[in-house]
Amino acid sequence: MKHSELKETALKNASVKNMYDALEPEFLLLRDLLKARRECGMSQAEIADRMGTKPPAVTRLESSLSSGKHSPSIATLKKYADALNCHLEIRLVANR
Repeated sequence: MKHSELKETALKNASVKNMYDALEPEFLLLRDLLKARRECGMSQAEIADRMGTKPPAVTRLESSLSSGKHSPSIATLKKYADALNCHLEIRLVANR
């Protein structure tokens, strides 16, 4: 079974879909982080050096967003953004 087929089947279960939807903000942030890193052509090691940390910390940061097990601090996300010569924007958006 392909990943896309497994995902489609799993999301038919209402409780799985609710949990998946609840992770949307983390997935969006992860996509933004990885896109910015790719566009800058930087490795995790280069980001870590600019952040003043070690490469495994950057790996944990990026993987934590996809696992939902840990929420990085705003300060850490700001350091990551600064390392990429970006800035961090945080907004509250009314629910529809």
